[in-house]
Amino acid sequence: MTKIPHSILLSALLASSCIAAENLGVIEIDSTTIDDRFATKRTEVSSTSTISGESVDNAHTENIQQILQSIPGITTEVKTGDSIKIHIRGIENQVYMGEKPGVAVVVDGVPVFERTGSVNIDLDNIESIKVIKGGASYLFGDDALSGAVIITTKKGAKYNQNFAAIERGSFGYQKLLARTGYANDDFSFHIQASERKADGYHEDSDYTAQYLNGKLQYYIDSTSDLTFGLEASKRKKDSHGTVGGETEAQTNPESIFTGDMESRDYTRKFDVELLKLFLTYSKDFSNNSNLLINGYMYTDDTYFWSSPQTKNGSGASGVYTDDDYVYDNYYEQIQKGIKSEYRASFDTFATLLGLDVRDNNYKNKVLYRVDQRVGAPGNYTYLLAGDENSNNETDETVYALYGEYKQGITDKLSATFNIRYDDINLDYTDSRSNALEKSFDVYSYRIGTNYNLDPQNNLFLNYSTGFRAPTITQLFAGDVSTYGSTQNNPELKPEHAKNYEIGLRGAISNINYEASAFRIDRKEFIMKTAGNYGSVDSTITDMWDNIGGAKHQGLELAMNAKINDHFSYNLAYTYLNAKYTKYDNFGIHFDADHDGRVDAGEVAYYDVTGNVIPRTSKHNLNFILDYQHNSNIKFSTEYSKKSDYYADDLNKIEIDGQEAVNILAEYKAKMNTVTYAFFARIDNLFDNQYYNTARASSDRDTNLLFNAEDLSITVNPGRVYTAGLSIKF
Repeated sequence: MTKIPHSILLSALLASSCIAAENLGVIEIDSTTIDDRFATKRTEVSSTSTISGESVDNAHTENIQQILQSIPGITTEVKTGDSIKIHIRGIENQVYMGEKPGVAVVVDGVPVFERTGSVNIDLDNIESIKVIKGGASYLFGDDALSGAVIITTKKGAKYNQNFAAIERGSFGYQKLLARTGYANDDFSFHIQASERKADGYHEDSDYTAQYLNGKLQYYIDSTSDLTFGLEASKRKKDSHGTVGGETEAQTNPESIFTGDMESRDYTRKFDVELLKLFLTYSKDFSNNSNLLINGYMYTDDTYFWSSPQTKNGSGASGVYTDDDYVYDNYYEQIQKGIKSEYRASFDTFATLLGLDVRDNNYKNKVLYRVDQRVGAPGNYTYLLAGDENSNNETDETVYALYGEYKQGITDKLSATFNIRYDDINLDYTDSRSNALEKSFDVYSYRIGTNYNLDPQNNLFLNYSTGFRAPTITQLFAGDVSTYGSTQNNPELKPEHAKNYEIGLRGAISNINYEASAFRIDRKEFIMKTAGNYGSVDSTITDMWDNIGGAKHQGLELAMNAKINDHFSYNLAYTYLNAKYTKYDNFGIHFDADHDGRVDAGEVAYYDVTGNVIPRTSKHNLNFILDYQHNSNIKFSTEYSKKSDYYADDLNKIEIDGQEAVNILAEYKAKMNTVTYAFFARIDNLFDNQYYNTARASSDRDTNLLFNAEDLSITVNPGRVYTAGLSIKF
């Protein structure tokens, strides 16, 4: 159990014993894991950003990555279509498979995590996006190492009309959307259906995403309401189009299969069905207090291929197509939970008390698609297509209490203290007769202060923590894994991130701004003894352990202003310096005899302590200039630039940065009760060539060298056109 430093508790007690001057006004708490109805930055002690649903709609983008890049500190990796992995302040940029991203993503109070490690978000159903930066486990619990993204879907009486839209674009992109709604004094509702699909720039990057969502809000009386929400989606998507090596990226950027079996994506042909249901009750009391109760269920049924085939059922190597894969994967996930929050505001202090109960179930079944020979020489097993590779189930229960106390100290100074306790229980069974259990008790906290420099500007600082609990696969790899030599480590501990931050926010003249300096320390974080995707031979025991260390520090600046009646702008800049502080062994297998096995002496180990964390650019800039010609016509120009980064832990392969200009024109008009709009958008106007992502962790081409030809690269498609028409009546 993690102990809370005495200094933290002492500071909280001192803060709570102070008396505020009356001209600070009523102290309020806007922290919540359920709803966005509480919004104020007047006494906020952490760096936060909010984007309205109207801004999302007006941007006319294909995926949320294009929205989030306008927030300092956020980077994203686009998978396919609207599927992305979100990172904050470079945390977990070093991993690129199905791992959790170190960011809590919450939609309508529902913690969203999918099997792929990415999230799929319906851009057409967003009321607001709020981003909390820095360790956020004090509110959201597990995996909020670097922050949280809180999305509230469309709601309220303003959607009591009919709406339809159609969009077309490059590479077969198209979107169809229809929505209708109704509202009166007793209730409001809307229901929406949409479809997005595209052939994609890359050969196997086609996708289809279909959504059906709606929300019913019943006003029980003037102080309470009940909200029911539903979102169902079906997605089919292929790979995101990687190519093997720098040469192929230049000659074959569309990832057309040419027979190079090492360049195939490890996973393909995803078929995903998601269902989200929630019910939220809200009650305002006369004494400036509120009660929220939220119940939810979120299901994820995912099927996909994995492991490109290289050998036949007799173990002989052969030549295969890009549709030849070894495994069929079936994943079922059910998340159920209840949350409750009670908050109260007074002249000199405010409090929040929350309860979070989760009951999650995860099922994994893997079958062979083709005949295969497995095992070591002299002990081979011959398996047929349809045979079972693995079949397991994990039950996860979480019981958590969390709270916030905010105290006005003087007429300008307030202090905030948060604490959360998580009791996490894992129960695992599989078809190999394993029955494994593990529990963790984890405390998370935040302490901070906010000082009003003047009525428009304030200084804030905070210290917060985030944590991630080990998984069953990490704890008992030797028992549950069907391949490899990774050993059990049941003594694994939850890893922690410690966030330190100081910042200014407010307004100078007509410029709104927020500037902050931050540092995140990760000590003893969980990684393999041979490193991220590293190889290991008999000289090292291969297992997951608390052995990693990293430091992320930097500066963030957000600014926006209305220059005059026609021009306005938004600027986001991030400086990030992210390095490993402990990383003793990164193993690369150089297969000298080309037999596909890791033999003694074939693994080279490197100490990469002090190296820059892969895929973290030092500089990120996003600038949007809007020109409102008149009430009907608007033009926007967006400039984004990211500096060079390393693709590997060795810092041997440096990737050029990327730069793009996007433009948008929109025309809106109203005739009687009908509003119609037309837009045209061009992304990457100057057709700059760069990589969406590049990564390397092994001697991919087995030429006994580690260089740019070992990269797995996704090439940006270049210039992209989109246009659309909508009507509201």
